[in-house]
This record gives sequence, structure tokens and C-alpha cells, in this order.
Amino acid sequence: MTSHDAEPLSPDDHDTVVVPATDAPDEAGLASAARAMRLVELCREIEKHVASQGWDQPARMFALARTSELVALEPALAGVLGAEGHDKESLTPIEQEALDIDRPLDEVLATTTWPDEVAGAALVLERIVLPPSAEGALPDDDQDGLEATAAAHPERQDVRMAVVVLREGGRMCALRLRSHDTDADVLVGPDVVPRLAEALGATFS
Repeated sequence: MTSHDAEPLSPDDHDTVVVPATDAPDEAGLASAARAMRLVELCREIEKHVASQGWDQPARMFALARTSELVALEPALAGVLGAEGHDKESLTPIEQEALDIDRPLDEVLATTTWPDEVAGAALVLERIVLPPSAEGALPDDDQDGLEATAAAHPERQDVRMAVVVLREGGRMCALRLRSHDTDADVLVGPDVVPRLAEALGATFS
């Protein structure tokens, strides 16, 4: 019986295991995602607060103040706000005086300005939405007639829209249907009601 020395294995005879490089965390992306989630939570919170008081409400406006700055001005708030009082990113909504219902909303927003310490604003309002098929039956130049026709239309949808905008440029929107009046059915996103968000954002320009 003849014995043979074992030959060394060549590199090709081994399975090659490739360990993928681990990317460093994208800190800017994580920070952006965290800010977006804060806006989602804030928008939901404001819409839910208004929703708790029922339907058929007038438009309501809120200034957004940095919570830490409020606590600095009023230390007694620290006990009420807890950890949020020390969070530099936390915002607290402060409801403003009732809007002038005798003026069109676009005129009200066009004359609205904010002091430098206000970090953002929120607006919540209700509207009637009709299907495209109803447009032909609506009066063109009679605002009172338009509102009456829309209110009496059998396919009307009552909606509540909430928008939050920041002075630095972020925004978030929420939309609740009266026919699906649950928190779980509220639609939330930056472009749910873009024109309203843009109009409110213009109050900071």
C-alpha cells in the first residue's frame, strides 16, 4: 500500500465568505425622520384635541412655541410638562383668538404675521367636499347660494383638515371624514392638503 502526502488546498478549494461593510449610521437621515415623526404626532394631537369638541366648529389657529422656552419663562410649567419641558425639539400649541369669520380665509392668512419667537403654526378647519359630478349644479357667483347648495347635496362629505407648518419649512397635514369619525381613520401626511399648508406657511415669509 502506497501512502501519499496530502497536497495543500489551493485558495479556490475554500468557500469564500464575504462580510459586507457596515455603513455608518446616516445621522442626518435619522434626524430628519425623527423631526417628521414629531410633526406627525403634533398634527395628530392638535386635530384630536379639536375633534374631541365635536363637529360644526369655526376655524381655529394655534401658534407653536418651543416648550423649553415656555418653561424658561414660566418655571411652574416644568411640573406639568415633565420631560417635554427640557426637550429643545418639543413644541407646544397655543390657541389664538377666534378668526374673523366675516372675511375669507385667504385674506385672513394674507394679513397674518408671527413674532420671531413663534416656531410654527397650526390651523384646523372644516369644509364640505362634493364629488366632481356635482360641480355643474353649483352657482358661480353666489357664495351664499354655493354654501347652501353644497350643504344640501346628498353626496356631501364633511371633512376636518389640520395643518402644521414650521418656520424652518417642515409641514404635516391631517384629514378626518365625518363619515369615518375615528382616530384610526385620520389620514396624515405632508401633502394631504398641500394648498392649505402652503397658505399657512406663507404667513412666515
